[in-house]
Amino acid sequence: MSKRSAAVAALLVVLGLLVARPAEAAAVRIMPLGDSITGSPGCWRALLWNKLQNGGFTDIDMVGTLPAQGCGVPYDGDNEGHGGFLVTNVADQNQLPGWLSATRPDIVMMHFGTNDVWSNKPTDTILAAYGKLVDQMRASNPSMKILVAQIIPMNPSTCPECAQRTVALNNAIPGWAAAKTTAASPIVVVDQWTGFSTGTDTYDGVHPNDSGNQKMADKWYPALSALLGGGQPSPSPSHNPSPSPSPTRSPSPSPSPSPSPSPSSGPSGCSATYKITNQWGGGFQGEVTVKNTGTAPISAWTVTWTFANGQQVTQAWGGKATQSGAGVTVKNESWNGSLGAGASTTFGFIASWNASNSAPTPACAAV
Repeated sequence: MSKRSAAVAALLVVLGLLVARPAEAAAVRIMPLGDSITGSPGCWRALLWNKLQNGGFTDIDMVGTLPAQGCGVPYDGDNEGHGGFLVTNVADQNQLPGWLSATRPDIVMMHFGTNDVWSNKPTDTILAAYGKLVDQMRASNPSMKILVAQIIPMNPSTCPECAQRTVALNNAIPGWAAAKTTAASPIVVVDQWTGFSTGTDTYDGVHPNDSGNQKMADKWYPALSALLGGGQPSPSPSHNPSPSPSPTRSPSPSPSPSPSPSPSSGPSGCSATYKITNQWGGGFQGEVTVKNTGTAPISAWTVTWTFANGQQVTQAWGGKATQSGAGVTVKNESWNGSLGAGASTTFGFIASWNASNSAPTPACAAV
């Protein structure tokens, strides 16, 4: 090859790289943020990455200043999972802005606070740290989408009080998120607590084993895929597609949420299943699964129910909710109305309650 031909070939390679850059820049940048549960090695991230790839979410880039650790499968493992770190220390020492500047995420998924609970940090102090980190995320990107986990249970042999402290923190997170969320920068609460057992899903009472990693990946997936699919969710725990028995202590204080009724089916081929996913004094979070029970696709759905105890919906995500008196109507968003035969989607909401919180029986109509 002549020197001139070699120079032309080299120029074409450079131009090819330049052309490729806009596509790379378009990838959604996702930062996993937390402690050793996220990063040491945090193999739920490997499972989640591959689950996203298999689900068609291929234009994503996991980002962080820490590299992947071995999990036995190929995956994009960049992260901010700092073993032993306390979220209160990260906030007090202003460590997050440097990580954000280096990685420029569009979405942050945060499972943080285990070491704070272990160190007996008050719940209010942990929530204040969460709030400071959210402010720093929004300073980096005003449209930051934020997933915040209700952390997995913990029961280390050296901290018999940790289990109940975790319950206290998880109970407080939904109310905090509801107050902190904005339309431009929604905070989605992902319930990593329910269905997770320290006895069967951890190897030491704190860190997830293989079954625990799978449960964590399964919990992150619906919330993250909803953001990647263009929805604008507000606080909600994610739907657990394969629920397992919950630990003995429940994060929902007394009175306990009422049992969910059986799904209701309308004549037009869809059903709606209502459940209470979390409850605290004066408020609760609910989730409704809408399923196409017919043999043909549907293009839109509407779910209705009537509250019996004066409950009032204050916000909703994954559906457009209106309430008149005790009656609630929820219509699909533009991105989740079309459902193939047998397919399903979920929407969630936050509502107030007083002396009682019985679960209504929803009805579903589809077109």
